[in-house]
Amino acid sequence: MRDSPSSPSRLRHGGRMSFDLNEDQRAIQDAARAFATAELAPHSARWDEESFFPVDTLRKAAELGFAGIYVREDVGGSGLTRLDASLIFEALSYGDVSTAAYISIHNMASWMIDRFGSDELRQRYLPRLTTMELIASYCLTEPGSGSDAAGLRTTAKRDGDHYVLNGSKAFISGAGVSDVYVVMVRTGESGPRGVSTLVVEKGTPGLSFGANEKKMGWKSQPTAVVNFDNCRVPIENRVGEEGDGFKFAMAGLDGGRLNIASCSLGGAALALDCAKSHLETRHQFGRPLREFQALQFRLADMATELEAARLMVRRGAAALDAKHPDATQFCAMAKRFATDAGFEVANQALQLHGGYGYLKDYPLERIVRDLRVHQILEGTNEIMRVIIAREMFRR
Repeated sequence: MRDSPSSPSRLRHGGRMSFDLNEDQRAIQDAARAFATAELAPHSARWDEESFFPVDTLRKAAELGFAGIYVREDVGGSGLTRLDASLIFEALSYGDVSTAAYISIHNMASWMIDRFGSDELRQRYLPRLTTMELIASYCLTEPGSGSDAAGLRTTAKRDGDHYVLNGSKAFISGAGVSDVYVVMVRTGESGPRGVSTLVVEKGTPGLSFGANEKKMGWKSQPTAVVNFDNCRVPIENRVGEEGDGFKFAMAGLDGGRLNIASCSLGGAALALDCAKSHLETRHQFGRPLREFQALQFRLADMATELEAARLMVRRGAAALDAKHPDATQFCAMAKRFATDAGFEVANQALQLHGGYGYLKDYPLERIVRDLRVHQILEGTNEIMRVIIAREMFRR
């Protein structure tokens, strides 16, 4: 690792690494926890059961600054750090993984406009995105490309002062409901250097959506195919320069991976707390389950894995905030480890509940279903291994 005791990515206090949150971070964490307790947790089971997209609740989250967490303040953003964002998404996911994950996607799309868009584009969209008057989706994956994101085929050809888009995007959260779509398209040669980024508004002629997908988890957010059929988008809706879109998409994914990892932490933390409570209250063979050493060991391992994942996520966030040269690798490591560990903690918590864990009366089966997709999206965990190994061999 290119790291040293003087590395700016280290969280330092008095010359030593500090694992404590500062006063501002604790306040941010407390605000997110309070919101999750009051606005997410009481409704999460119903939203899952009814596949209900809680737009009004999303806008309440925006009132606390959670819709533009690391967007600049001149357009209504909170101007916070990636570490702050990690604290927020972990806390929100303790209330509802699926809804918190959608807020993450909205933040990623908004950040791309803020970071790489012209000032005119920023001022046109971000004041309404940070309040969630407008809701955003991120459109990279295609039916035929999957993990080969650089192989995308949706084209955008210049025609006067517009681009004409043709193609489709798959597995798009918010599709059909979102107002703004940040779309990666092919404007040039094959491969990553021919990709550009455009902002497409709902209602644009030629933009349409497939049926809402029937998913295993993440049911509180709609997911569908986004189609472009001679869809005309003004050139001024391009984010940055032609050919830079793939670079923008990958930069967005560094933060997105940390957010999804943080959502895994929150869901797993709830599962762990449920398991601990179950062992404290359930009796078998005349003894409380918490007295069985085998179950104590399992709970201890779950807590240890969760804490290790939390440290990795915060290390990745600190690296991204500090623009550390290994930030992409640290983010990939954190995503791979935390999403695997989070799912395993939730699955073990379900197992500790026995048959009760399999019932919808308990939150475990929902947490397991919601966390499973985190090992796939924002780059599969197999792709995370490719990224990590690639960075290792560059040295």
